[in-house]
Amino acid sequence: MVEKEHPELSMTRQCDLLSIHRSGLYYQSKKASKLNLELMGLIDHQYLKKPYYGVYRMWQWLQRDKGYNINIKRVRRLYRLIGLEAIGPKPNTSRPAPGHKIYPYLLRGLEITHSNHVWATDITYDPMAHGFMYLMAVIDLKSRYVLNWSVSNTMDAEWCAEVFRDTGRLHGAPEILNTDQGSQFTSDVFTRAVIKEAGSQLSMDGKGRAIDNVFIERLWRSVKYEYIYYRPPVDGLELYQGLKEWFTDYNTDRRHTALNDEFPETVYEFYKPKASEAA
Repeated sequence: MVEKEHPELSMTRQCDLLSIHRSGLYYQSKKASKLNLELMGLIDHQYLKKPYYGVYRMWQWLQRDKGYNINIKRVRRLYRLIGLEAIGPKPNTSRPAPGHKIYPYLLRGLEITHSNHVWATDITYDPMAHGFMYLMAVIDLKSRYVLNWSVSNTMDAEWCAEVFRDTGRLHGAPEILNTDQGSQFTSDVFTRAVIKEAGSQLSMDGKGRAIDNVFIERLWRSVKYEYIYYRPPVDGLELYQGLKEWFTDYNTDRRHTALNDEFPETVYEFYKPKASEAA
């Protein structure tokens, strides 16, 4: 139904009319064996409750408490596939991966005073009935407003950079963007989009420290317990439609106690700098 060479409607506009994200044109849900899907769902669920579980402790829990006769290599492989890492300090965390620069954490002691001052972004694993996909979201830390989100079956840097660019086109650029040290966010493709194209500062959590990006971690917990686990989507289209409904409700129809019982969208608009102030 989408015409890439349509003379009047852009790809973005066509996707809006069809209620799908542009990533939905290119990505299908990732397939895996039935056993791996079971294990990945259990690992993801347990990790939300106990993010300090590394591969070994998760393997013990799956074997002894859940009765799965599997080896530790499978659990390690699934950790990598899901994109998980136990929180907590690690040795030599200041040393960047080969070819990738690690940026300092800029939020310690920072007073966030207005919308678009600091954004945060992250990726999480989303299980479905017959596969899985990844979800990326961008959140404004002053208002907790989810500025943009996208789903994909890969965690590649090009996808992450494009989601950030789309967010900038919708809302302008932030002064600071905070991420973790995942390879997608330390890549040249992503850092170029943030620093050179948008002119933003890039802030990165300590390796394996989910608490540095606590607001988006809370967002993942909410969306999974209130939607993904509660009524698992059958396929990518149902996932997209369900997420669209959930994020709309989160932004516009859910009062947050941390925001004096206001809605994120309302707070975002109230604290957005006026044109004269921005100048």
